[in-house]
Amino acid sequence: MRLPSLILEPCLQSQSPANLTRMPAWIRQHLGRGGQFPTTARAVDGLNTVCDEARCPNKGECWSRGTATFMLLGDVCTRACGFCAVKTGRPIWADRDEPRRVAAAAVKMGLAFVVLTSVNRDDLPDGGAGCFAEALEQLRRARPDMGVEFLTPDFRNCQRQAADRFAASLAGLPEAARRDLVWGHNVETVPRLYREARKGAQYQRSLDLLKLAAGQTGVEAKSSLMLGLGETRDEVLAVLADLRRAGVARLSLGQYLRPSLDNLPVTRYVHPDEFADYETEARRMGFTWVKAGPLVRSSYYAEEIQHAQTNPA
Repeated sequence: MRLPSLILEPCLQSQSPANLTRMPAWIRQHLGRGGQFPTTARAVDGLNTVCDEARCPNKGECWSRGTATFMLLGDVCTRACGFCAVKTGRPIWADRDEPRRVAAAAVKMGLAFVVLTSVNRDDLPDGGAGCFAEALEQLRRARPDMGVEFLTPDFRNCQRQAADRFAASLAGLPEAARRDLVWGHNVETVPRLYREARKGAQYQRSLDLLKLAAGQTGVEAKSSLMLGLGETRDEVLAVLADLRRAGVARLSLGQYLRPSLDNLPVTRYVHPDEFADYETEARRMGFTWVKAGPLVRSSYYAEEIQHAQTNPA
């Protein structure tokens, strides 16, 4: 049963500065609603998706090819990140049947790979880890060969508890089910910009979680950065090096796009050639799965199988 939530206005200045440059041609994208878009829309009806709540620019493309990223634990976040369009407030929404309904929607859509994310739920003792684990169990019971990727919060104060819960879920799956998992957590930006962009988060805490994820049996760790918030190339490369030291194998790099005037402005639109350069550097560092481009988001083509293309240093 879906219950109402208490909503608070974003804790950001209402008169935020304008973007520093006009949006270039390479950002604009066809918002097609053909293909499987209507089927996807019907399948996710009554569920939250990050496609809608975060105003993702790839919704038309992804829904048209029959994919979506499910957002667990409601649509109200306990934090107020400067880049994010998701509502901030005090969540009172809970749905014990959500894991089963997500699994049913995924089966209805014919998905072979599912991405699950959530709002931050600092109000819950386990940070919402139990809901992720139950959804994984429901998905693998419904389709034992289903690929699953988590994109989780940082599980402040309960990281080990979350890791143990996920490990128990994987170990307890039916014998015929897959026992692997991609566990993603986004560092989002460089440490210098955390105070403004990621209120309530800590760079080292995020690295600690990723290291914990990478150390789990059968788990690949993944992270993502947005570019265009004022970071430098050296700062980005330093973050990539930190991620590799933490054991992260998968990486997404995309352009920050301001979802509303209440959010942080874009300081620069990064050229596609720069994204290509970052991808080359990332593979040289040892990342085995890399997506880099202006419209790439953390779950963009998450199901794609990539063969290692690392180059010798």
